[in-house]
Amino acid sequence: MTTKIFESKDTNVKKFVFEFENPKGIAEAVLYRYGSYQKRTVICCSVMSGCPVGCTFCGTGKFFIRNLTKDEIVEQVKTCIETIDCDTRDIEKFQIMFMSMGEPFMNYENLELAIRELNGLYSNAQLLVSTSAPANTITWLDSFIKLSQQINKVGLQFSVHESLNVNRKKLIPTKTCTLEEIATIGETWAKSVGRKPFYNYCVHEGNNTKEDAERLIKLFNPNVWETTLSVICEKDESVANSIQRQLDIIDKFKTYMLDNGASIRVFNPAGQDDIGGGCGQLWYFQKWLNDNFKK
Repeated sequence: MTTKIFESKDTNVKKFVFEFENPKGIAEAVLYRYGSYQKRTVICCSVMSGCPVGCTFCGTGKFFIRNLTKDEIVEQVKTCIETIDCDTRDIEKFQIMFMSMGEPFMNYENLELAIRELNGLYSNAQLLVSTSAPANTITWLDSFIKLSQQINKVGLQFSVHESLNVNRKKLIPTKTCTLEEIATIGETWAKSVGRKPFYNYCVHEGNNTKEDAERLIKLFNPNVWETTLSVICEKDESVANSIQRQLDIIDKFKTYMLDNGASIRVFNPAGQDDIGGGCGQLWYFQKWLNDNFKK
């Protein structure tokens, strides 16, 4: 395995690129600090090399190489941790998120093994699984509930992004659970483990109406769910321009949601312009594909 580290002009963000041999593969992880590593450290890591889901807004190339092994998932986190300036036991808010490249529930067996090992290594880390809810999610639900009961640091987030199934299908062409099925799965998990799931909604000019907010509230009961509102970067603009334009949209939509009792957090991406900082902007993977598979 070889590792490359890319530093953003935003000094709070680093990208790590891991290249594997036998079999060939690549993974990307992103390390964030908020104020200081001791105050809050976040790691977003990959569970696949590429991704078979093919979300239209994602930059993984819609090209699937292979699943990552348990060791390859864990190694991403360990390598990121080697670069921080404090003991992980001293981190006040430590989060490991499986949401960089790949669909967690399409590599669930390795994901579960990795979560168990990471919990043993970093007992104070929150372990958040972010999923598009592929059709096989229900297959692994009982196992995931059991894991979540055994490890109370495990969290669950669904990439919802639209308030209507027909519009979500345009973003995620692979067969996934419907919004109604996602709501049921999340409520089942919450009832079983005593924690709230999250759903992530990328706000844009086509899904930011009061009616969209009312549909979301009806689907995802605020007494059960936490809401994350995110910026989605259009293909023909920089992340910086996208954030500037869309934060106003989010602020207005957030008001609709708050008026209906939702608990809101807003995700503001960092480092994407120069290093492809977060999920969906994995430009190094594109170059690697061209160098290794598209000649």
